[in-house]
Amino acid sequence: MEEPLKYVIITPARNEAQFIELTLRSVVAQTISPLKWIIVSDGSTDGTDDIVRKYGASYPWIELLRMPDRTERDFAAKVKAFNAGYDRIGGLDYDVVVSLDGDLSFEPDYLPFLLGKLAADSQLGLVGTPFRELSGDVYDYRFVSIEHVSGACQVFRRRCFEEIGGYIPVKGGSIDHIAVISARMAGWKTRTFPEKSCLHHRKMGTAQRGVLHSKFKLGVKDYTIGNHPLWEIFRVLRQLAVPPRMLGGMALGAGFFWATAKRAQRPVSREFVKFHRREQMNRLFRFLRTRGRTTSESVPGPAERPLPKPVEQNH
Repeated sequence: MEEPLKYVIITPARNEAQFIELTLRSVVAQTISPLKWIIVSDGSTDGTDDIVRKYGASYPWIELLRMPDRTERDFAAKVKAFNAGYDRIGGLDYDVVVSLDGDLSFEPDYLPFLLGKLAADSQLGLVGTPFRELSGDVYDYRFVSIEHVSGACQVFRRRCFEEIGGYIPVKGGSIDHIAVISARMAGWKTRTFPEKSCLHHRKMGTAQRGVLHSKFKLGVKDYTIGNHPLWEIFRVLRQLAVPPRMLGGMALGAGFFWATAKRAQRPVSREFVKFHRREQMNRLFRFLRTRGRTTSESVPGPAERPLPKPVEQNH
């Protein structure tokens, strides 16, 4: 019997005291423990550090790394925190690196399940699962490729992560999306396995900024990663039909076309944009040919099962 893949986990955490113990309990309950788990406290002031230290006293493979205090809160800072943790595992012999948010919970076989998928297919470079909200909402995979992997928990084969150069520190976000596309550009397969899911406990950021502002910013992010305009038009049309009806789609489109008119700076290469748009057009044409019928690559469960409200992924 082959030995399971050896893995490490890195969790950037900023003021996660309300939820991080749920994540800690989930990881220590895994049937296969990580070699190391670096939890990077990025200027936390709410007791996050004390909770992590308590678990670290019982589980030597849990290590707290404290970052200097900072005032800004953006996605680039999250990548800097991740990279600080990544530097700490440089001398370890491992096969898989897991990027894990500090507000998730999951079953004891969750990470071993994903490790098994990587072990079974040497071409897989990045795997994950959908996440569920406390409300029961899940991401609706009829409207996103099963090749996309949520940033809540991304499980990378080490070689894949090294080949793409890790995460890009982009202030506006989409760091997880860029990593997924970069992996496929490098020749790796990426895959979400909807047989399992993790539970996301923190309410998505739309409640803090306002739904319409969030949709506008999402449209801007769509532009910065190179979404094809035709793809974005269909995306806007779909958003017109989901809450907040009409206004959400209009805000999404406004963000995208505002960024287009402004020629906002893109953090990705022209080759990246070309590759990304080619994938989108291939998916769009397949969707149009099937007239929106559920296909084998976009179904989270039996086709006849009613799907919950879709959730936007803003990680």
